[in-house]
Amino acid sequence: MDNPQRADANDTSEKSARDWALSLAQYRKPNTRRAVYELAASLIPFIGLWALAWWILPYSAVLAVLIAILNGGFLVRLFAIQHDCGHGAFVKNAKASNWIGRCLGVLTLTPYAVWRKSHSHHHSTSGNLDHRGMGDVHTKTVAEYAELNRWQKLGYRLYRSPFVLFGLGPVYLFVLQNRLPIGLMTAGRIYWISAMGTNAVLALLLGLIAYFGGIWPLLLVFAPTVMTAAAAGVWLFYVQHQFEETHWDRDDAWNIQDAAFHGSSYYKLPAFLNWLTAYIGVHHVHHLNCRIPFYRLPEVLSDHTRLAHIQIITLAESFHCARLHLWDEDQRRLLSFAHANKLIAAQRPA
Repeated sequence: MDNPQRADANDTSEKSARDWALSLAQYRKPNTRRAVYELAASLIPFIGLWALAWWILPYSAVLAVLIAILNGGFLVRLFAIQHDCGHGAFVKNAKASNWIGRCLGVLTLTPYAVWRKSHSHHHSTSGNLDHRGMGDVHTKTVAEYAELNRWQKLGYRLYRSPFVLFGLGPVYLFVLQNRLPIGLMTAGRIYWISAMGTNAVLALLLGLIAYFGGIWPLLLVFAPTVMTAAAAGVWLFYVQHQFEETHWDRDDAWNIQDAAFHGSSYYKLPAFLNWLTAYIGVHHVHHLNCRIPFYRLPEVLSDHTRLAHIQIITLAESFHCARLHLWDEDQRRLLSFAHANKLIAAQRPA
């Protein structure tokens, strides 16, 4: 592993987002031995907990479900590895990286090529108000919300409710939407091959489970693991960009480095949760240079202490983010519906 010289002396608040992006390029080199370890440390416990939950199911359905829910954390970690593969950051060999991503895509119910394309779009347009709609959480401005009719406002409020965003939304996204290359239906056969190939292998896997164990392992082991991971994954993605002082601009003022740096949070979790989520909470660094392997992100924070002390959102603070819904272009911050409605009312002519 590389050992870049500590750069604390250069970590000043005046350092631009572009400067940060350039200085972090030295961390892009993957470590194959470390990558193999991280994959094994995620996949082996995942398979072991899955087998344990299935084995214990005839004796205690409740305990089996609890183990399956716990195993959702390891599925999140496997998704994070798939995520790194999509960026070409996990291992040096591109072919190996893509095949690891494809295989993990079956476990995460996420077609690899489809997700990689939509996620690439997210990175290239994050924080751009004129390019919303793919790979992001749909966010309206206060002005746009004010122009909606009553039913449209109700629809948007329902969409932004925690029950939909973190309950129904993840179920729809991973169980239904991912079965088709939504957003890329006419973009080429590679995306259909990715989606249909993932569906075929997933159907075979579920068929084998049903053949050997019946319906209950699917309902009480497979489903709780997937739904827990899906909800956790959507929550992580939400908190990493939907915080009060995030960053949005119109196309003519938008800059990819500023949007990456200022529009991504450092979700500072307890040590075990940081490990379980593959340090994806260090999201401001990830967006500055998405080719940095997740297992090198702690090294970046250690070498550049300035990055370890900005845009921090703690676990306790993060729940406030679920109450933020609309971007105010004048105040340049996310607001709650209640706060936004007061602004809209104040701007109406007397």
